[in-house]
Amino acid sequence: MRILFTVCGRAGSKGIKNKNIRDFLGKPLAYYTISAIDLYLKKHDDIEYDIAVNSDSDRLLELMDKNPMRPVELIVRNQSLAGDTVGKIDVISNCLSEMGKRKGIKYDIVVDLDITSPLRRVKDIDELIKVHVAQKPDVTTSVTTARRNPYFNQVKKVNKGVKKVIDSNYTARQQAPEIFDMNASLYAYSPEFLKSGKGVLDGYCEAIEMFDTAVLDLDHENDFELMEVIAEYLFEKYEDFKEIRYNIR
Repeated sequence: MRILFTVCGRAGSKGIKNKNIRDFLGKPLAYYTISAIDLYLKKHDDIEYDIAVNSDSDRLLELMDKNPMRPVELIVRNQSLAGDTVGKIDVISNCLSEMGKRKGIKYDIVVDLDITSPLRRVKDIDELIKVHVAQKPDVTTSVTTARRNPYFNQVKKVNKGVKKVIDSNYTARQQAPEIFDMNASLYAYSPEFLKSGKGVLDGYCEAIEMFDTAVLDLDHENDFELMEVIAEYLFEKYEDFKEIRYNIR
């Protein structure tokens, strides 16, 4: 099996300045993602792989090129893919196309890991790839159980007041359909689906459930600080979270 791992990050950030090149608990945030890939590959030495880092940030590309864990292929992002409204799946598809040209090979799976989601475990990557290989969906993604449910305790504004997001007669949350939050940490794609130009959820999708780390989106400075607090707790309590950090040399 040949896997293309992709790590994609834009230059700058409106909410958190230069978040992709920031340090996270004293180590480069982006290195947590390379560390997770490195540890997965150490446990699966039969897998052929490439790691592509795609960015329009010279500083991020330089940082990742110098990472002490695994060699990476650098892809300078085309400016047409660097805007606020460009979907990440388009960038990942570009990685697949560029790496196919460079290596002259075909990949069985494309696995994308988000830089701003450092709180993952090797077994999450392992499960993602196992499910994708076994079920053969277009996309396999990572989720956590949602803290609120649109059938029961989420509301939306209407012309007068608010009402439930989805009309229902459920009197207990346990009666409502199980709902998940996409935590934007891990994605596995079929190369053929990536080439189709469809959106992430437009095909057959499977999901793996990850440990709930509050599904923080790093949009504001306090999000970054709060994630560091959560990370310190997880690194102290759980060995499989800790190994990602201490693998960064």
